[in-house]
Amino acid sequence: MTEWADARADARAAGKPGGSTGIEESLGSRIRAARELRGLTLRRLAGLTGLSSGFVSQLENDRCNASVASLKKVAMALGVTTAELIEGRPQESRGVLRRADRPRLEASDGLTKFILTRAPLRNLEICTGEIEPGGGTGAETYTHGNSQEFLLCLRGRVEVRVGAEVHLLDAGDSIEYLTSRLHGLYNIGADSAEVLWVVSPPTA
Repeated sequence: MTEWADARADARAAGKPGGSTGIEESLGSRIRAARELRGLTLRRLAGLTGLSSGFVSQLENDRCNASVASLKKVAMALGVTTAELIEGRPQESRGVLRRADRPRLEASDGLTKFILTRAPLRNLEICTGEIEPGGGTGAETYTHGNSQEFLLCLRGRVEVRVGAEVHLLDAGDSIEYLTSRLHGLYNIGADSAEVLWVVSPPTA
């Protein structure tokens, strides 16, 4: 369990803000809790991520959605993984995860990401994504750590950019690359697409 999760567990036990209220916590509230735990101001977090203070404020107040690239920048600056931000506190059970119970992230670029591996992440992270036509991981390619990433196209047709390379994947096609290389994913088909990511070891 991370320092952030420990602090949140203590708050729940003491009935303090950040503890269980019977209301599902939002992504924005988890970002704010992690930022405040580290003693970071909005301006400082914005500087660490290269995002604007206004955008970070809107994100914390759930007034906007972030692209996958932006969320990874926030997670790295806070020293947590995107899965921890999306899912919240670690789950006690590491057994069956029902489809309806998958933690989900509605990104800002027509991408809905579902987390299949439960926090705390250990050896690998597995996610699926549903991408609307014309949607993807964001206008800019991005990096996160230096891990091996495997991407499988489950449905539709997607474009994968890795460095200066451009690859077109149809259902059943896959690609592997290092997360330290600039990369991005885009749905270039007329219908929604679905993909599967496996990252080992997990990164922010």
